Amino acid sequence: MDTRSYERIHHTPQDLSDRVALGVTRLLRFFADALFARRYGNRAVVLETVAAVPGMVGGTLQHLRALRTMRDDQGWIRQLLEEAENERMHLMTFIEIAQPSRFERLLVLLAQGVFYNLFFLAYLLSARTAHRIVGYFEEEACYSYTEYLAGIDAGHYENVPAPQIAIDYWKLPKDARLRDVVLAVRDDEAGHRDVNHGFADELRGPGHPVQVL
Repeated sequence: MDTRSYERIHHTPQDLSDRVALGVTRLLRFFADALFARRYGNRAVVLETVAAVPGMVGGTLQHLRALRTMRDDQGWIRQLLEEAENERMHLMTFIEIAQPSRFERLLVLLAQGVFYNLFFLAYLLSARTAHRIVGYFEEEACYSYTEYLAGIDAGHYENVPAPQIAIDYWKLPKDARLRDVVLAVRDDEAGHRDVNHGFADELRGPGHPVQVL
């Protein structure tokens, strides 16, 4: 399986803003690892709840900015809101697969409430850093889903039938399995990664080459 576009692409931090974004991402990865270890289905439920926040926050603030400045948004609003909706569908899918406990549902409420307010503030202070954070979040998501796939292939996780909501949303075959769902989700995350790193680069301005490994 060729995973070059998923597990190896990494934006090299180029300034303080990028390093802050990467530091925030690594901190959240630490907590995710501590709480869920390799229970990827349950991990996805909580993390996809958080992942659905940035697109909605960014889309709202870009919408207000476009109204204030009376300028075209260059398609950012639609892109960000579509990202939020896509991440919400990831959550709906993994709820069907993982069947989260009451404790995990409580974590969802707490994580979303805390993260929404922190990300809203971060976007107001520096939209570039906020988009870079999301870019790094999505890099981590690609790593995690690649590990999830490896676990399915190794027999560590049962390759259960795909839930109907996933079959309908991604137009998967009727006999699709969990592995097909994870492949589709990982592909979405790679797209969000590239879009948000691209937005951060645009906000950084010309004359700064992008470094990707």
